Amino acid sequence: MTAGIAALTLGYVLSQFYRAFLAVLAPDLTADLGISAADLSRASGIWFLVFAAMQIPVGWALDRIGPRRTASVLLGLAGGGGAALMATAQSGTQIEIAMGLIGAGCAPVLMASYYIFARVFSAAVFATLAGALIGVGSLGNIAASLPLSWAAEALGWRGAMWGLAGLTVATALACLVLVRDPERAEDGAKGSVLDLLRIPAIWAILPMMLVNYAPSAGLRGLWAGPYVADVYGPGFVGAVTLTMGLAMIVGNFAYGPLDRVFGTRKWVVLTGNVLGALTCAALWLVPAPGLIMATAALALIGALGASFPMLMAHGRAFFPPHLVGRGVTLMNLFGIGGVGVMQFATGPLFNGAGGGLAGYQALFGVFAVVLLLGCAAYVFAPDKVD
Repeated sequence: MTAGIAALTLGYVLSQFYRAFLAVLAPDLTADLGISAADLSRASGIWFLVFAAMQIPVGWALDRIGPRRTASVLLGLAGGGGAALMATAQSGTQIEIAMGLIGAGCAPVLMASYYIFARVFSAAVFATLAGALIGVGSLGNIAASLPLSWAAEALGWRGAMWGLAGLTVATALACLVLVRDPERAEDGAKGSVLDLLRIPAIWAILPMMLVNYAPSAGLRGLWAGPYVADVYGPGFVGAVTLTMGLAMIVGNFAYGPLDRVFGTRKWVVLTGNVLGALTCAALWLVPAPGLIMATAALALIGALGASFPMLMAHGRAFFPPHLVGRGVTLMNLFGIGGVGVMQFATGPLFNGAGGGLAGYQALFGVFAVVLLLGCAAYVFAPDKVD
């Protein structure tokens, strides 16, 4: 399984890259195509919503035909094709279509890995493996900061996108060759998402899943770039987004083993997200605290917002073996879908608040509120570590 996991991990590096790269390319896209930050918010939202919508068919495919073909076909055709379309785009509409295709291509990669973890490895180490994979995959977040800035300067943003299209197709081929499907669970064809929704614990976990990733992904994926450029100057965008990306990597590795350290998943997730909400609230109260403090706050939001794999492990503990594929993708639908909904909502919210510093202040306040609402529902979730 090692070579296959390595190939899927590279695919996840690309997935992380594609959800964050618009923050860096925003000035180039605005200059070349006249696309505003609010327009890019919609394009980013399309990536996340298409990604989320694909989770239901991806879950079915993982349980029925396995991770090898599911991941390789979608990543190669939709992901590579979307990157190529973006490299030739001449309008905002084409950017949106390209982002939708890329979202569909990236949709199965992480879940294919999680499916293998859940079917092959002990449930006790699921959170650690899941967090480690996201931590390594978050190198894509790093690549979508200063390295992308350098590539765009050297090759132009279109040349950089052509390179990414080629890398995406090559990674898909590696998945096709190297990934090995686990043995199917007995009676794997039986059951559906409706069976999962009959599990009472899921109803307290899903609201937290819906919002936990939205602030860190929304800020790192788009709004951190315009915020830093408008408030502190465009020359600082690469460094600040790089710092936030590094913090997200640290957060993923840090969260992973904490369930075994403290003997709880619920309270690890709840503590981290309450602290994340308080950090967002601090930026709402003081939206321009100075470059160093703003960078530190964004980094903290990124690190604390890395509870995604711990939440995934919490939910996975309640899933029967033959529904693991559909279970993890159902949770991913909520996790990524929440980001997509917020990306669609934040563009109009930003404009409605008058744009500029007032607009960013409104965004920080909304992120704080939605996190606290998710925490309030999650309080009622039963804890389970096995």
